[in-house]
Amino acid sequence: MIITENVHCISTFFTNQYLIVDGHTLFLIDTGLRGNAAKIIRSIYAIGHHPSALKQTFITHADGDHYGAANGLIKSTGCRIAASRLEAEAMIAGSSSRELKPKGIFKHLLPLTDGLFRADPTNVDTVLEPGLTLPILEGLKVLSTPGHTPDHISFYLPKHRILFAGDSIWLKNRAPCPSRGMNTWDIELSDKSFQAQMALNPSFICAGHGILKLY
Repeated sequence: MIITENVHCISTFFTNQYLIVDGHTLFLIDTGLRGNAAKIIRSIYAIGHHPSALKQTFITHADGDHYGAANGLIKSTGCRIAASRLEAEAMIAGSSSRELKPKGIFKHLLPLTDGLFRADPTNVDTVLEPGLTLPILEGLKVLSTPGHTPDHISFYLPKHRILFAGDSIWLKNRAPCPSRGMNTWDIELSDKSFQAQMALNPSFICAGHGILKLY
């Protein structure tokens, strides 16, 4: 799916990943579940690039449905992996950066999904500090957006007003809302992160589980 000329969505089972095209160089935000690398590679070919053009993959947070395919991409493309400090530590351990808090029936259902959302230990080459502006498409800003996980980060292209929100923003009934539920580490921080991102007045919210065009 084409969002703009330079931003493409790869929609896979359960999650979205986003390819940023800057000249002949590609950047990816999140990877999806284990086994998703093949679809990402096909998507790269489909837009007229070779997989070796993928130089860096940015991970918003250390949940298996967001970094599970990272190892496959490293093998296929040689790309480097970047994440925030606490999320990187969890990825290196092959875990999530926080424990889930299931209630009711979800306490019994959660073990059934462990295999699906499991991620193998993953090397992280670069630790990203919030506040950085990366030299991608006239500036890709790294935002601190904790709440869903302790060190969740998002990415923003001010020139294009495109926000890559990971799981810090969810879309319900075509409206943005903060992360909630058993997989939200801190609800108060989640609300603050949501408000800070909406104050940026983005035209597109490219979330982990949906896309919303606001203007």
